[in-house]
Amino acid sequence: MQTTFPRLLLQHAAQRPADPAMREKEYGIWQTRSWQAMAQLVEHLACGLHQAGLARGEHIVVVGANRPRLYAVMLAAQSLGAIPIPLYQDAVGAECVFPINNAEVRFAFAEDQEQVDKLLEVRPSCPQLVAIWYDDARGLRNYSEPGLASLDTLIDVGGQFAAGQPGFFRAEVEKAQPDDVAAMFFTSGTTGNAKGVVHTHRSLLDRALAGAQFDKLTAKEEVLAYLPPAWIGQNIFSYAQWLACGYIVNCPESAATVMIDLKEIGPSYYFAPPRIFEGLLTRVMIRMEDASSIKRKLFHSFMELARRVGPALMDRKPVSAWDKARYALGNVVVYGPLRNNLGFSRVRVAYTAGEAIGPDLFSFYRSIGVNLKQLYGSTETAVFVCLQPDDQARADTVGIPISGVEIKVADNGEILVRSPGLLKEYYKNPQATAEVLTADGWYHTSDAGFLDAQGHLKIIDRVKDVGRIVGGANDGAMFAPKYVENKLKFFPYIKEVVAYGDRREKVCVMVNIDFDAVGNWAERRNLPYSGYTDLAQKPEVYRLIGECVEKVNADLATDERLAGSQISRFLVLHKELDADDGELTRTNKVRRGFIADKYQLLVDALYGGLSEQYVETQVRFEDGRTGSVSATLKIADTKTFAPVKAAA
Repeated sequence: MQTTFPRLLLQHAAQRPADPAMREKEYGIWQTRSWQAMAQLVEHLACGLHQAGLARGEHIVVVGANRPRLYAVMLAAQSLGAIPIPLYQDAVGAECVFPINNAEVRFAFAEDQEQVDKLLEVRPSCPQLVAIWYDDARGLRNYSEPGLASLDTLIDVGGQFAAGQPGFFRAEVEKAQPDDVAAMFFTSGTTGNAKGVVHTHRSLLDRALAGAQFDKLTAKEEVLAYLPPAWIGQNIFSYAQWLACGYIVNCPESAATVMIDLKEIGPSYYFAPPRIFEGLLTRVMIRMEDASSIKRKLFHSFMELARRVGPALMDRKPVSAWDKARYALGNVVVYGPLRNNLGFSRVRVAYTAGEAIGPDLFSFYRSIGVNLKQLYGSTETAVFVCLQPDDQARADTVGIPISGVEIKVADNGEILVRSPGLLKEYYKNPQATAEVLTADGWYHTSDAGFLDAQGHLKIIDRVKDVGRIVGGANDGAMFAPKYVENKLKFFPYIKEVVAYGDRREKVCVMVNIDFDAVGNWAERRNLPYSGYTDLAQKPEVYRLIGECVEKVNADLATDERLAGSQISRFLVLHKELDADDGELTRTNKVRRGFIADKYQLLVDALYGGLSEQYVETQVRFEDGRTGSVSATLKIADTKTFAPVKAAA
C-alpha cells in the first residue's frame, strides 16, 4: 500500500472532517473527537516533539491503556519519521528497562500517575531517558522531577510552532515512505529477553486492509478498544485498521467499566481472546443458576434448540420451517435479550485468537446469533494470516489463508508463512532474524499443524513443545502439552493448566481453578471457604476437577495420535498463575519452563507418587510489595482409558 499512517489521518480529516474518529468515556460521559480535531491534535504534538528534539528514526515509548491522546502521540511520532513502541501498562518497572535501553529511548509518554511512577522508578537504570510526558494529571500536581511535564504543555508549545510555520507538519508527513519503519512491538518472551519486532507502514497496512476486505469492513464500524495497545492484536484492530478503514474507535473509561461500556457502544466489529468469551459465558451461567426455576427451564429449552439449529443458520445451511419458526421465537425471548446483555446486539463480525477456543464455547456464541470466528497470526506476521469465512467457522481450525498469504508445512510439521505482512527484522538481533526468516521470504512460525482437505489450517502445538512419552505402556506416543491444556481449559471451572510429560512415562498437570465459577458452584452447595487457597484444596473441588480430567482422557482415547497423552495425575495449585510472578507472559501465555523450575518440588511430587506436598511461594502484589502463600497440596490419580480403535 503506497501510503503511511499519518497520510491516512490527513486523508480522513480532509474528506470527512466532522465525522467521529474516536470516543473516550470520561466521568461517565462519552466524549467524541472528530477526524479534523484528531489531525489538529497530532499536528500540535508533532510540532511539540520537533521542538523537544525528536529525530527521524528515533524511538519513543508509550505506556498506558487505550487513550485518544496516546494514539495521537504515536501518529505524531510517525509524522516526524520516529518510531513508537507501546509497552504493557500492567508490566512492572523492571520489565520496561530492556525495551527502553535496547531502543535507546529518550522520550516516554505515560497515561497517568501509575505509569509515571514506574518510569521514574527505572530512570536510574535508563540514564538516556530525559523526558516523560503524562496524559492524566491526577495525583501529579506536586511532582517536581526534571523532564517531567504534562502532555498539555507539549501541545501548547507545538500549537505555537504550528501557527508560526503552518507548512512544517505536512512537509514532514510527506517525507515518510511506506517502507519506513512504523512501529516496534516487543514480544512478551516466554524465555529470555523480549525481542523487538520491527514493522513498516506497508507491512501493517497491507494486513490491516487484507483483513478489512475479507470481512467487508467499512467506515461505519464501531470498535471497543480495551485490550493492551502494546499487544499487536489490539493495535491492528484499533490503530492500523482504524486508519485503513476510517471507522470509530471507542476507549472505555477504565478496566472496571468495560462491560458497561461494551453494552453502551454495541460494537459491530469485536475482538477478544478466548478467556474473555469464557468469562462472559461463566457470568451468564452463574446468573442463570440464581434465576427462578421457570426462567431456567425456558433458558435451557431454547438453548438446546439453539445448539442444534443456530450454527446451521449462521452457516446458511438448510433448516426446517418449524425449527426456523421456533428459533425466531427464541430470538425474541432468549437469544436477543442475551446478546443485548452481553453487549453483542450489533456485532456483525467477532474474532477470537491467541489460544484455542473450546468447541462448546464456540458453538454457544454462534448458536445465539453472534458471528464468532477464529483467526491465526502473530506479532511477526502483523496478525492476519488465516481467517474464517462467515459460513465456514469451525472450532477445530483457524481458517483459510487470506489475500497475499502462502502457507507450507515443513517436514517436521512446522507451519511456514510467506506474506507482505512479515516483520522487517528483530531489532538489533540479526541472529534471531536469520533463525525465523529464510532467504526466500518464508517465516518460521514455530507452530506445528497441517492444512486439512478443505484448505483450513489446524494448529496442534508449538513445534518445540511437541514431545514423546518415554517408557511405560505409552512409550513413544506423541505428547502435545498445549493441546492437552486447552482441552482442560474448555471447562468453565478451569482457568489455567500446565501439562508435563515430554520424555516421561506419563502426563501430569497442575491446574488453576476459575475462582468465580468454582466459588459460585461451592456456594450453591453450601460449601464454605475462606479464599482461593482454601477453596482450591477442598476434596469436593478435587472431585469436580477430577471429573473434568476424566472427560478429557476419554476424549483423548479416541484420538489415535494423542491417546498416549492422557493425564495420569493432577494437583490444584494454591495460587493463581500471575504475570507479575513471572509465571505468565503479559499476553497470558503459560511460561511452562519457568513454572517447572519454580515448582520443581511439585513436579517431583507428581512423578514421585506422593499423595500431598507442602509448598510455600513468594508472590508480588499490585502495589509492588511481596508476600508468601503456603499450603499442603493434595495430589490425585485419575482414570485413563484404553485407546479406541478407529473403525475400519
